[in-house]
Amino acid sequence: MRRNRNAKIVTTIGPASRESAVLEALFQQGADVFRLNFSHGAHEDHQLSYERIRVMEAKFGRSTCVLADIQGPKLRLGTFRDGAVEVEPGDIITLVLDKIEGCKERVTLPHPEIFAAMQVGGRLLVDDGKVRLRIIEVRDGEADCRIEAGRKLSDRKGVNVPDAVLPLSALTEKDRADLKFALDLGVDWVALSFVQQPSDVIEARRIVGDRAQLMVKMEKPSAIHHLDELVMLADGMMVARGDLGVEMQPEDVPPIQRKIVTACRRVGKPVVVATQMLESMITNPVPTRAESADVARAVYDGADAVMLSAESAAGQYPREAVAMMDRIIRETEQSSHYHQS
Repeated sequence: MRRNRNAKIVTTIGPASRESAVLEALFQQGADVFRLNFSHGAHEDHQLSYERIRVMEAKFGRSTCVLADIQGPKLRLGTFRDGAVEVEPGDIITLVLDKIEGCKERVTLPHPEIFAAMQVGGRLLVDDGKVRLRIIEVRDGEADCRIEAGRKLSDRKGVNVPDAVLPLSALTEKDRADLKFALDLGVDWVALSFVQQPSDVIEARRIVGDRAQLMVKMEKPSAIHHLDELVMLADGMMVARGDLGVEMQPEDVPPIQRKIVTACRRVGKPVVVATQMLESMITNPVPTRAESADVARAVYDGADAVMLSAESAAGQYPREAVAMMDRIIRETEQSSHYHQS
């Protein structure tokens, strides 16, 4: 089954695509790599997907690749008395290390690592950047923050700290259990999330050994400062534009994407461009023109693969999304401009 293209398609498996018939359809439409996202789903779900993929390979007589994407350290707020609070720019809220019942004035941030790295003037981004906080005072186990943007805080929303390197391992206890499970399954690649510095990769490499290839996800600004070192330590890289776009300004993401792809091409390491590539196809059967151009731009830049996330894992049109990505790649690679890029 010849693909007639160079760039590969990474397809995330989830509730919309776990059934054998759908997996086979995705493969026939052009999926080359199947991603198991350990941020979601139980081990039993991933094992079932893995086994069905291997059965499908035998059926079609063609090997694919299975990528285990490890969640990494997710930092979250605590909970609120009523589940959520309304806030306005200018409001002051105190983050506390102790477990409390959150309200408009105070809420738990149960991560001593964040408090250890806090500095007055630093930023905290909550709920994928929808709420932006500025640190105005730090005390022992407490920090006063001013709301700069956003209108709502709710239970257990994610927290990003873009201005600091946190004293965190890239692997939590959950990650270690997931990693052992994935390696025992026999996955081909492991993707390491929220890498901040080279030591994070060295730690993961000790665990993975030669049982799988190791992919580093570039989604922290601090990782960009160590790009050349990380490229040499990894077997491949992923431009994870979701969290990268939270912690950086949107206008900074395209040149950073190009920088990462170029660094990988220079040393012959494979690189995947990921996140929101055909996002509208979660609910629509065709992409926007801007999304089509985004996929093409990644191919022109030299990406070895482009990735579908929610489009194939939870969307209404997983088959159509893979087929569309396949067509965009083939048309792009047949263009005279592709050979000039």
